[in-house]
Amino acid sequence: MNTPQSPVFTTALRWAAAAAAVLAAGCAGTPPAATSGAAAADMAAGPSTAATPPPPRPAASNTAGQARTFSTQLATYTSVSFDAVPGWARDDFSESWPAFLGSCKVLTGRGAEWKEVCARALRVDSKNNSAIRAFFEQEFSAYQIRDDDRKPDGVVTGYFEPEIPGSRQYAAPFIYPVYGQPEDMLFADARKLPAGNGTVAARVEGRNVVVQTGLSTRDMGAPGLYALDLSGITRDTLDRKVRLRIEGKQLLPYYTREEIETKGAPNARVLAFVSSATALYEMQIQGSGRIKLANGDIIRVAYAEQNGQPFRPTLAQAANGKPRSPVKVRGSSIELQLDDGDEDDDVGDTSTSTIRTRGFTLARPTASGAVLVPGRRTAGPVIGSGIKDPSYVFFKESPSPSGGPVGAFGVPLSAGRSIAVDPRSTPLGYPVFVSTRAPGTGAPMQRLTIAQDTGGAIRGAVRADYFFGNGQQAANNARRMKERGQLWILLPRGLAVATAAVSSAIRTRGGPAGAGLPQCLVPTEGVCVDD
Repeated sequence: MNTPQSPVFTTALRWAAAAAAVLAAGCAGTPPAATSGAAAADMAAGPSTAATPPPPRPAASNTAGQARTFSTQLATYTSVSFDAVPGWARDDFSESWPAFLGSCKVLTGRGAEWKEVCARALRVDSKNNSAIRAFFEQEFSAYQIRDDDRKPDGVVTGYFEPEIPGSRQYAAPFIYPVYGQPEDMLFADARKLPAGNGTVAARVEGRNVVVQTGLSTRDMGAPGLYALDLSGITRDTLDRKVRLRIEGKQLLPYYTREEIETKGAPNARVLAFVSSATALYEMQIQGSGRIKLANGDIIRVAYAEQNGQPFRPTLAQAANGKPRSPVKVRGSSIELQLDDGDEDDDVGDTSTSTIRTRGFTLARPTASGAVLVPGRRTAGPVIGSGIKDPSYVFFKESPSPSGGPVGAFGVPLSAGRSIAVDPRSTPLGYPVFVSTRAPGTGAPMQRLTIAQDTGGAIRGAVRADYFFGNGQQAANNARRMKERGQLWILLPRGLAVATAAVSSAIRTRGGPAGAGLPQCLVPTEGVCVDD
């Protein structure tokens, strides 16, 4: 957990100090975002409907509620009043309240601001919509998120908890293993690796790889030393962890999907077997799922780990030869782009040549066959699933038989009120107001959500992925959902933020202007960290 003296808090203070001089010139004295007229009327009606006001905070121009604008590498944040957020006064905040309180169970360990906010949240009437709205307006400041080109519009998609048939035993047609986290997966902190693409000596301490300084390649033969070729690793993962394995005296990147399917994963427990490689792949992209056994029992699985390889799906092609899902590749990340085309023709049709998931239209493999499972004899040649995406997700059994699946934030997801986000621009656990349109009908969908999940397919500053729940209707809505949308993040007043925007000039994607800015709005170990 991160206390006020944690590395996260210390990093935030360093950002604040760097920004103070800039902010003093143009932003000092900027008042906190004003309480909306709706909330003011509620509070005037009497103290019984409003949350207890927070104690005064020291004035500072580098904190949420004081800073008018600030930036990270991927996003710019601009303070707005709650009245300026479309649909704010009409939302039923009581629907979001359980999800917010769930986040508080984790956020209370993230510093004094959150501990105080969550303590006051417990005194709010959970059934009083006006009191909840007033609480958010008193405790938080709203900031609109724009991408690094200062564009407010982004992509809002949907996901769900799939259910697929399976078995505990290996027997046709259940021949595709659902793996748990491999025991031979090792981790190296990319921030501690030397620069360059050379080969270095390293030791293995438990599950961690530690580079040995002062040694040369001549020392590689010493007991306990391994050679790590830096040219073959991916450094820019969000958590800055490099996934590795041992082969002889070498440390290599962990197996790709193709290697796992054709060589097996002998050091990973098999949780179950399923009959469809593409259904398993979709469950991996969704990040959780249910496996229904023949006797009616359900095995619930949640994300455990990933092989460290970049998410590179095979995109379906349109008639003109262009991908049906416009994307932007940035480093090892792939970002879904806005698209005004209509792709609803194949939604819910599992017999077509495409897979619709989390806003992407993916091509189904043209050839699919058996995969190697250690200790099992396969029927027919081992050719793999034919899925070319090198990334691979490992699962763990979830102990919760009811309620929503557990997301990346570690709390159960709430259908319609939990979203998946890119944790670089939208930290997990935070309230986010989303304005978009409902799938199919196009009716305005404007509501307060809580960022409680993420995934390799969710990348980009103005990017949200609604969790629709489970069942066929949820699946249909999630597969159909791909709309324009805008996001406003709610930040606790007094929370130290990233550096101030030093220029009003538009920054282009990948341009040098943002190179000195932090990657993460709020760094959190294991989720998003800066170098």
